[in-house]
Amino acid sequence: MSAEPYDTDRVLTVPNVLSFIRLAGIPIFLWLLLAREADLWAVAVLAIGGATDWLDGQLARRWHQRSRLGQVLDPLADRLYILATLIGLAMRDMVPWWLVALLAARDVVMATTIWPALRRRGFSSLPVHFLGKAATFALLYAFPLVLLGNGGTGFWAEMAKVVGWACAIWGAALYWWSGLLYLGQGAEVIRRFPREIPAGGESAGSSQ
Repeated sequence: MSAEPYDTDRVLTVPNVLSFIRLAGIPIFLWLLLAREADLWAVAVLAIGGATDWLDGQLARRWHQRSRLGQVLDPLADRLYILATLIGLAMRDMVPWWLVALLAARDVVMATTIWPALRRRGFSSLPVHFLGKAATFALLYAFPLVLLGNGGTGFWAEMAKVVGWACAIWGAALYWWSGLLYLGQGAEVIRRFPREIPAGGESAGSSQ
């Protein structure tokens, strides 16, 4: 088993720039949501973030710009976006704090168990599987819908709320399910590569 394939070690690629834009949108979203309570503009920022998440993956594969940095940056941006959105919506009493804790706990488990052991063996990432992508997709599109449905009246506001919460519940379940699969993948890597790589040594996940 190896890490995701990559095409370049460059930092300034179009997919990486899109990931940086997505990261830059996080404080803008929180400012619009919490300081200005400009919910429609906040939804627009989330929509742009979701679009860049899809676009950077497509361009990375099509233009052969998959990079080592992108393998780390893209999922990091997704997790920070989800966490920031959850915290912002919880502070506005739109989602319960237990949902924040539930999703954050998955990343805490990953960060304190499998990832340190993988990095000591030279791996920066694991192969992305469908459940992880589906979970991220569901969560990234759940919260804009919840935000649109909050405080609104009429059929469309109610539909946005229902669909948003359905995506949030399914997304949370898939997020934990994918986390368990990643833990299993990581355990298999550790079993196959029991020896840790010294600092500055060759990465176990690098191309041979």
